[in-house]
Amino acid sequence: MRRIRLKYAGLAVLLVLGSWTAGGTTSAAATDSPTVSDTEPASPGLLQAMQRDLGLSEQRAKARLAAERTAMDLTPKARKAAGSAYGGSWFDAESERLTVAVTQDAAPATVREVRATGATVRTVAHSARELDATKARIDRLPAPAGVSSWHVDPAANAVVVNVVRDRRADNDVRRFVSRALATGPVTVETVSAAPRTFAAGTVGGDPYYTGNVRCSIGFSVHGGFITAGHCGGQGAGVRGWDGTYVGTFQGSSFPDNDYAWVSVGSGWWTVPVVLGWGTVPDRLVRGSAEAPVGTSICRSGSTTHWHCGTVLAKNETVNYSQGAVHQMTKTSVCAEPGDSGGSFISGDQAQGVTSGGWGNCSGGGETWFQPVNEILGRYGLTLHTA
Repeated sequence: MRRIRLKYAGLAVLLVLGSWTAGGTTSAAATDSPTVSDTEPASPGLLQAMQRDLGLSEQRAKARLAAERTAMDLTPKARKAAGSAYGGSWFDAESERLTVAVTQDAAPATVREVRATGATVRTVAHSARELDATKARIDRLPAPAGVSSWHVDPAANAVVVNVVRDRRADNDVRRFVSRALATGPVTVETVSAAPRTFAAGTVGGDPYYTGNVRCSIGFSVHGGFITAGHCGGQGAGVRGWDGTYVGTFQGSSFPDNDYAWVSVGSGWWTVPVVLGWGTVPDRLVRGSAEAPVGTSICRSGSTTHWHCGTVLAKNETVNYSQGAVHQMTKTSVCAEPGDSGGSFISGDQAQGVTSGGWGNCSGGGETWFQPVNEILGRYGLTLHTA
């Protein structure tokens, strides 16, 4: 591969770092109970980004990173302890602890077992299974353009349906909301704008290109990289930042899903790194442990580079103009056209690839990503880890 400008050559998948070697792998089959690495990198650049985007002092940013790592590790244990009484979980930024919802009919021994993991317990009316079933019923309804998205909110113990503020009086929106309310525990909220994908026309930078579309690379897998499905269809060729041929979309799904994977060849190869764009040091990827709702998360993309925020919701259905996309994670991180497909990472744990959102990095907004473990499982891929 003929790459010289390493620092700004796109995301890790296509970096040439001859002095780095891959020390391990994480397969899709191994992601049920992923382990967070023992040492959490807290570089000055990362702390500065968290201070800028989350309004934290350096001391609070360090404390939050440590607390989030603990919450990430506790989540699967607490869910197992709760069993059928599990109502969801989230990270509480004020207490810096994991909160686990447990249904009112849970046995006292179950509640004690959940508390014994170190989590805070909140009693709720509906289990996660009930809420997921309600959301699945809403997924089957045809959604008009004025409905932005819907997701299970464990803290609200309900399915939240988001309606675009200036479209809430539309007859088709009102009909959808009425039908959604009849499916189970549902609450309705308003949002500022409708979601859109973040692909862009061809411009300079450090992206990858397919046709006249520019997107961003997500994470290295053995044999290629994963990215957003709306960036290219199966069989489409991919060019790198320098215009040379990289590989081909081997699988792609959009809408319904928004993920794809690209094979890498022609002298390009993969390494387990996410580009920090000079804001933070390039990030090594060590696994794919899933971050709870409420934790901080950062994104790398070829347009707006490195930005951070928090995880707002999981398993959200997003209603793009091209069709609904399911099982997305919503964040407060900003993004702009060309960032599509880029990496969402929490600490050193891969989280997902950028799909779309609303707003921009000047005025703020919200962004969704497709979770990485779902993509690995769908295509039988193995995440490239350090």
